[in-house]
Amino acid sequence: MKALKIFKTIDSKSLQNLLILFVTGLLFWISITNLLPTLPAYLEDIGASKQQIGLVMGSFAIGLLASRVWLGKLADQRSRKLVVIIGTIVAAIAPFGYLLIKSVYPLISVRAFHGVAIAAFTTGYSALVVDLSPIKQRGEIIGYMSLVVPIGMAIGPALGSFIQENMDYQALFLFSATAGLLSFILANCITAGQPPVMSNEEKIQQQEINRSLKEILFSRAILVPTLILFLVGLLFGVLVTFLPLYMRQSEIDFSAGLFYTTAAIASFTSRILSGRASDRFGRGIFITFSIICYGLSMLLLSHAQNYSILTLSAILEGTGGGIIIPMILALISDRSYASERGRVFAVCTSGFDVGTALAGPVLGALMIEYRELFMIAGSFAAIALVIFVGYSNKDLMSSLRYALGKEKDQYSLVNSR
Repeated sequence: MKALKIFKTIDSKSLQNLLILFVTGLLFWISITNLLPTLPAYLEDIGASKQQIGLVMGSFAIGLLASRVWLGKLADQRSRKLVVIIGTIVAAIAPFGYLLIKSVYPLISVRAFHGVAIAAFTTGYSALVVDLSPIKQRGEIIGYMSLVVPIGMAIGPALGSFIQENMDYQALFLFSATAGLLSFILANCITAGQPPVMSNEEKIQQQEINRSLKEILFSRAILVPTLILFLVGLLFGVLVTFLPLYMRQSEIDFSAGLFYTTAAIASFTSRILSGRASDRFGRGIFITFSIICYGLSMLLLSHAQNYSILTLSAILEGTGGGIIIPMILALISDRSYASERGRVFAVCTSGFDVGTALAGPVLGALMIEYRELFMIAGSFAAIALVIFVGYSNKDLMSSLRYALGKEKDQYSLVNSR
């Protein structure tokens, strides 16, 4: 009911665009996530080693990294909608590469190309949602609109696992391509997407600042959330690459698809609860809580011996993921001007991309067990927590207080906590 009240305050044109964008995002994430529990298994079935699987899965982020900044500029200078459309086109085309190519190393380029889909869609989608959201309800609306990810992850992996087990890989890749095509069709129905027109005050402020990409990245306000996303990306890369293989090897009756679906349900719940609350209590305490959830999830996963522990691990991972991404997006939205938001999103989320890219091939090369890999992933969460608690605000004490929800964000450009 609270969600309905919030959306009633938005003008009808913006509301219509948000609804279309939501369904577009849902189809897009179903297209992407149905391959999460199935692609590592596919690679193993065609003869790939653990290191090769890590290399292919990690190459997804090559496309992300190579295109993020350019797509961010395109979103700022041309159109948010155009960037969303690019993402959906790639999502519709890339699965045919998996369908046609049966050898490991050529699949690296296919996977890298597929990564452009995430770079484009998340950049355009996030900037467009912020543009259409009133400032006072920004965190809450971002939270609601980001529900496309957990809902997509609840549906996609479950469908992917079902298709793989009951049909074949050909049907799986065709399904992924079809969902991407439908998202492309809907994306073309969006009637918003031009970068927002700045007020005279914002123009003066922008002229005074006129930050380059280098200045954006190395400003503490953006660098710290970028480092947090880098470490979370490392953790996520370990999870996505090795969880399906670990579940295959494990004697516990718990599939990777079920883990992702359980995590997605937890993510859905946490996003609903945290979005509105963050507008009132600040982003810091929620980011702290989400990092702790990630760390506990990996700790449990490394010691999982039964169904219950795996379920709890999935719930904690979903809760952490459900909170941290929208909170970081809201945080960097507060700390950036509308005219540079696409570039800021691109730079900051590139941290996540780099982490995801490195995790698979680097950790896959280590001759250690999957349980040990998850322990290492938990250490990334611990490092992220130390960085956030110590450096999220302008000095140590204010950072600590901000991370505990006791201090305002001193880098914020809007009147929010």
